Amino acid sequence: MKLMHSPGPSPSDIQSHLYTSFIQASTYDVAIRVSGTWNAVYRLHRVVLIQSEFFRSLFTAGFSESSNKHSIHRNGADEISVIFDDFNITRPAFEVCISCLYGGGPILHVSPNLIATTNHPLTPPFSGVSLSADVPTGHHFATPRFLLSLLATAIYLSMPSVASQALALILKTVGPTTVLPYLNFACGMSLTYCHVMPEDTQPAVGLESVAVILDDEIPMAATTRAIEGLKIEPSSAPKASMDGAASRPRSEGGSSESDGEFEDLADSGPSYHYGAVSDKIGEACACWLARWATDMLQLEDRDANCANSDLPDSRTRSKSLSSVGTVDTTPLPSILVNPPVIWGVGGLKAEWVAALVSADTLFVKNEWERYNFARAVVELRRRNGIIKQEERVWNRMFEYGICYMNMTFEDILFISQDISPTTKRLYVPLSVMQASHWAQSVLRNQITSRPSQSIYNPSGCTTGTTSPPPRDKELGITWTTADILSKLSEVERNVIAFDKNKSYFPVSCDQSLRIGDNGSNPTGTGTQLSMEELFSSSHQPSPRQPQATGHDSSSKISTTEANFFGILTLRHVAHTCVDLDPAGKLRWTPYPPYRFSVEFWDVDLLKEKSRLHSQTIWHAGSLFNIYVQLVRKKGQAQLGIYLHRQSSVDPIPTPSSPSTPNFSISASDRQLHHRKPSLPSLLSQATPSSPTHYSPSIHPPSRSSTPRINNSSPSPPSSPPAVSPVGYGPIPASIQVLTPTSAPQQPYRDPRSSISAYFAISCASATGSSQTRFSSAPDTFSVSQSWGWKSSSLRTEEFLEVGTQALPSSVSRGKEVSLRATVVLGLV
Repeated sequence: MKLMHSPGPSPSDIQSHLYTSFIQASTYDVAIRVSGTWNAVYRLHRVVLIQSEFFRSLFTAGFSESSNKHSIHRNGADEISVIFDDFNITRPAFEVCISCLYGGGPILHVSPNLIATTNHPLTPPFSGVSLSADVPTGHHFATPRFLLSLLATAIYLSMPSVASQALALILKTVGPTTVLPYLNFACGMSLTYCHVMPEDTQPAVGLESVAVILDDEIPMAATTRAIEGLKIEPSSAPKASMDGAASRPRSEGGSSESDGEFEDLADSGPSYHYGAVSDKIGEACACWLARWATDMLQLEDRDANCANSDLPDSRTRSKSLSSVGTVDTTPLPSILVNPPVIWGVGGLKAEWVAALVSADTLFVKNEWERYNFARAVVELRRRNGIIKQEERVWNRMFEYGICYMNMTFEDILFISQDISPTTKRLYVPLSVMQASHWAQSVLRNQITSRPSQSIYNPSGCTTGTTSPPPRDKELGITWTTADILSKLSEVERNVIAFDKNKSYFPVSCDQSLRIGDNGSNPTGTGTQLSMEELFSSSHQPSPRQPQATGHDSSSKISTTEANFFGILTLRHVAHTCVDLDPAGKLRWTPYPPYRFSVEFWDVDLLKEKSRLHSQTIWHAGSLFNIYVQLVRKKGQAQLGIYLHRQSSVDPIPTPSSPSTPNFSISASDRQLHHRKPSLPSLLSQATPSSPTHYSPSIHPPSRSSTPRINNSSPSPPSSPPAVSPVGYGPIPASIQVLTPTSAPQQPYRDPRSSISAYFAISCASATGSSQTRFSSAPDTFSVSQSWGWKSSSLRTEEFLEVGTQALPSSVSRGKEVSLRATVVLGLV
């Protein structure tokens, strides 16, 4: 009789057997005695634990724990002491990690009220909704605090799959109520060092019996705090200074303050930094804050009811409106109540406020709105009293964080007389405003007069070099690092007088990169991440992106706490220019670039090759605007975004505007993108798949053939409405420009038919936790010429239809979808 082979247990049977052994502590061969924020013994199995690199090294790498010289547990199992000196590791996070090694554990439940969507980009109401409501049975409620602890624990135990899941959930839940705690974590602040919350010591759901709690031992965290003389009561926790151990503000040359004025603002306690993982969270928080800054200040200011009629209101100025535009003052939905403190006392530290105000990517309409935003935040903080250390930060912020040279003379005149109602002093020193007006006049002379014998240069003196012919594309206002180094050498030899403290701004190079990360596998295959992939940079340039010759130094991207995770905009002095560019090939200009922001609505309704335009701005004698254009190639939709030099004789295009007030959102993903000039506006001259390098200035489109919004011509200019810039009172939810307006005020015109300009465009993601940045080396702009990029990363299935595929049923979005972008523009 032939014996039939009986099938053995299935993989699911083995997994169930192992998990049952874990829950019941049966046949365990090692007891892990944990000392940290809690003390407990876990009865486990070596063969399962060694899936974690931490335990594998513990048992096999020659440590004392891998030998047999251990104390013996009651039933003969080895007992090993493990001390967690990382206070971010908590009991429920550790138990979830261990349960994952056994192939089980509770499912994590993240409250939908913490997840931003295109319909609610700032997440649902801040209050009135219980975050823990409707947690399914058997699910573990994953609070933001738990997710941070889970990430720290998984990294400590070297479990990349769990760490990747935690990171993805953290980045998915960046929002008003979580952005500052997440920023704390990214900056190294401990979750439990000052205050152990009940949830930190409670068991994970379904794992209540796996730990033998040692009640007679004091947790190590409490012991450490007692030794250092700190109180353990919750009252000892610092006031919610939610930005953690943020870097101190840098001088204009990039060096740190050294007079110790910020020492008393530093957070006490240990600091934990997890390398690139921490930086990814920091990047997401910094991007979010830059995108939603004015929106959150509006909510916070309204909630605090801090409108003060005695404060100077710039809206009462008599001013030409053509250079300002109109902003929307429609309040945000009333459902957003009791917002968290971000800008007031107890929120961001002064250093972070200053970094955000100075950031090129801060979503404000222009420098005038930037000044009003800074003034509103400062007065909001001052209402709680004057803090000497903060005042030093405000002084530097107003002096160096705003480019007054790119304001109108009326703006400069107003600011030179604008006195704080709290301190009774000017916000900005008069000398700063005078220097800005002088720089305006010098640049104007350089553009319009072009003297034939000598030209102004960044050293503040003249040379005998003959000025280029008036119609040359470049103004001759840039220096290379080698030129600056040469001047420094001449100064040391007392050959020339040279202002070594003069500010310089870098001329950008060709580059495309992503700031922020979605926490998913970069390969998109769904396979398990390795620790190397988890710790890889989230902002690597595209591998196909060519690097400009001689610009290698500037292509090194750093987004760490030292530069506020990539948002800090530094002014450089001569010595730091040399230090940053040892090769001596970078170009620098003494004139700050023009910074402005744009917003586009109904991008999802955009027809192929039609355009949506932004407001038109004036800078250094020329008109500019931004437009977006849809291109389809083999069923793949790409959105192009372009900087356009507007003709002063053609009608100003109608700027994009919403039909109803709403929150603005945009899109980005990881797909590759390449910079190229815009496609011609003549629909018959090229197809979307055409790879031809085409510059519209070669065959300038006629006025009648230039597509307009919805293929209609702009309406006749109407009289400008009243100005309502950001100031004291409601901060606008967006910087939308309403209906057609006349051309902006033009103090003078650049007579050159072609100019050379560098620029950068940063496009925020739908919820603001990441951004795609494009930057360009100087390009030639003839009248009516555009340069920019088309990219799949600006149009994703997150909220737009891609190709012929409809949106998934799970995706919700508002009636309008907006794309926000910030622009940096400079002449050379």
